[in-house]
Amino acid sequence: MNDVQPQELAGPQAGPSLSGAPLIGPVAAPLLHVMTYNLKSSSGRAPHSWLKRRPLVAEIVRSERPTVLCTQEGRYRQLLELREDLDGYDWVHLGRGGGSRSEATAVFWDRSRLVPVEYDHLWLSKRPNVIGSRNWGSGTVRMLTWVRFEDRATGRDFHVADVHLDHRSEKARRKGARMCLDVLRRFPGAAILAGDFNCEPGSPAHRVLTDGGLVDAWDASEAHLTPDWATFNAWRTKPVVGGKRIDWIFFKPGGEGDRVRVRTAGVNPRAAQDVAPSDHWPVQAVLTIG
Repeated sequence: MNDVQPQELAGPQAGPSLSGAPLIGPVAAPLLHVMTYNLKSSSGRAPHSWLKRRPLVAEIVRSERPTVLCTQEGRYRQLLELREDLDGYDWVHLGRGGGSRSEATAVFWDRSRLVPVEYDHLWLSKRPNVIGSRNWGSGTVRMLTWVRFEDRATGRDFHVADVHLDHRSEKARRKGARMCLDVLRRFPGAAILAGDFNCEPGSPAHRVLTDGGLVDAWDASEAHLTPDWATFNAWRTKPVVGGKRIDWIFFKPGGEGDRVRVRTAGVNPRAAQDVAPSDHWPVQAVLTIG
């Protein structure tokens, strides 16, 4: 870790503000609010620079107040800045190149509600414990981060895994999905898998997960807050029906004592008039366990 401390970071610059109201907002126990959000790397340039997008991303997370936030593509300094913008959150991070290098699947959580019990990072390759390893024609290094939480309010334990599958190789996505499934199967009790899967429902990777017993929260939700909008927005500021919903939240159904129930789910298309906070919309779901 380098020696940049959060208190030394510059605050977000004043800029455009979001339109619309929060999609869900804070929830009370025993409800759990899960959000997955590809932040888009801070290496982007104007008009999509992180400097301009940072206050929008922070505003979305602050207004939604997810219990758990799974992020993808964030870089170390970018994630430190987001953490500085959020009140009451803790996080775990490791760059896919090791240490602070490159992008991460960083997980944030509301520390007033959740206590991290253990965590780990795996690389989606034949050598999952080797930092920076990759296989199967993957276009870049891909990884998974998981955290076991204890819920202060309910006393229950559950696991959350955050993943970013490959954008180029179908084989790498399929093999990566199999690794995700194997990881969740090892967890006792309830478990959630969220991330950017770079493919659509019905794809081979999606079928690996559903055929293996995981459930897409969108399909299981008792109520949809939005249409089935594409989650990759290509920097458009308006949502599109019929495009690529490539960001998903899955769960392991659980047994009688830790059964997962999805109350609501939606795709959050909040943006400024001329700036999208990221090239992905966040996906959100409200769940209960047990």
